[in-house]
Amino acid sequence: MLDDLIPNRPSWMRAAAGRGLGVDAFFADEKAIQAEARTVCDGCPVRDQCLDFALADRTVTGIWAGTDDRERRAIRRDRRRAA
Repeated sequence: MLDDLIPNRPSWMRAAAGRGLGVDAFFADEKAIQAEARTVCDGCPVRDQCLDFALADRTVTGIWAGTDDRERRAIRRDRRRAA
């Protein structure tokens, strides 16, 4: 359960489209399962906050705001270059 993974989770997580779903989809290695998680993220009302959270904490793994670890590294790199 997400509460166990992030006990002091930010309040915006309560509005996430993925709330209440099992965490397995968001932390799976299989591309097909990751695709399901990304679909959940597509219409999420707190996607921007989720991405900011995942970008700020480099230890975060899995699918966050529809992005995986590799994609978030690229976003961080692009943002550093633009700064």
